Amino acid sequence: MSLSLSFERHDLPLSRPFTIARGTQTTAPVVIVTVSDDEGNEGIGGAGPARHYGETAETVEAVLPELATIVEGYETPEPVVAIEDALETVVRDNPAARTAVSIALHDLVAKRHELSLHRYWGLPSETIDTSFTIGIDPPEEMAENAAAAVDEGYDILKLKLGTDDDRAIIEAVRDAVPEVTLRVDANEAWRPKEAVEYCHLLAEHEVEFVEQPVPAEHPAALRYVGDRSPLPIAADESCIDRFDIPQIADSVQIANLKLMKCGGLAEAIRMIHTARAHGLEVMLGCMGESNASIAAGAQLAPLLDYADLDGSLLLADDPYDGPIKPGGTIELDPSVPGIGAIPTT
Repeated sequence: MSLSLSFERHDLPLSRPFTIARGTQTTAPVVIVTVSDDEGNEGIGGAGPARHYGETAETVEAVLPELATIVEGYETPEPVVAIEDALETVVRDNPAARTAVSIALHDLVAKRHELSLHRYWGLPSETIDTSFTIGIDPPEEMAENAAAAVDEGYDILKLKLGTDDDRAIIEAVRDAVPEVTLRVDANEAWRPKEAVEYCHLLAEHEVEFVEQPVPAEHPAALRYVGDRSPLPIAADESCIDRFDIPQIADSVQIANLKLMKCGGLAEAIRMIHTARAHGLEVMLGCMGESNASIAAGAQLAPLLDYADLDGSLLLADDPYDGPIKPGGTIELDPSVPGIGAIPTT
């Protein structure tokens, strides 16, 4: 017996151009990984690489043959944590590639045991809702997009900020959607004193928390904002893997994990426990991703305080359906084995 690994790239169109402080994208390049056993079982996983962290679909494709060599040296996927750790010894700086393999292995293991992944982990099926992100546009357009999202059933919205119009944006959006929960993500765009000023403004507009207000390469700036903000601060770009958590624990209240940053599901669980041990709340976010990976993140929802798993909801087309539903509901079905990613064709 042995395992086999194959992969295929997809450039998935977004439903509309998506802009953050660092730029605009119109497609989500993803790489879908399949791991198979000799009994005909298949596990699928996806990589949604981020250029900001030095990865592209091309780099994922380049390193997957090395990762396949590790996987194909095992007879079964059951020692999945050991396999994930072995992948890191071969490819250290390509976490999205390793994550795709990790997800496929976990999907395969759970399917072999005829269990949904969250039940395989011993978790309940009760979940939280995900936020839905409103990308950067002119203030009036962002207000219209927010109102449209609320009409579609979303009651938690995340606003991307980091422009010269930030004040006008928050005022226009809050006027358009006075009742919903609003979260803000600046993607490192503000200076420390500016960030504190914005946090006070956002508090006036009943924003729930602010994500990564200042550049990650300046940890003292993050502490400066965290000490002075009236709102909770979430660390994203400052929180890559579990070794970052002790460094940010005194500066923020929320650790924002992403599978594509940390390198796999086993590492994500370690990060959750590390964050809890340091008194932090936990959010799981995402990149531009297919349900081939978003579905795996959804399986962690019972362990989270906040979810930002809308990557597949922003796509015009996805080769997989999953547990994340329009309106932001995360539906974990214990009768569906694996991660719950179902081919659409």
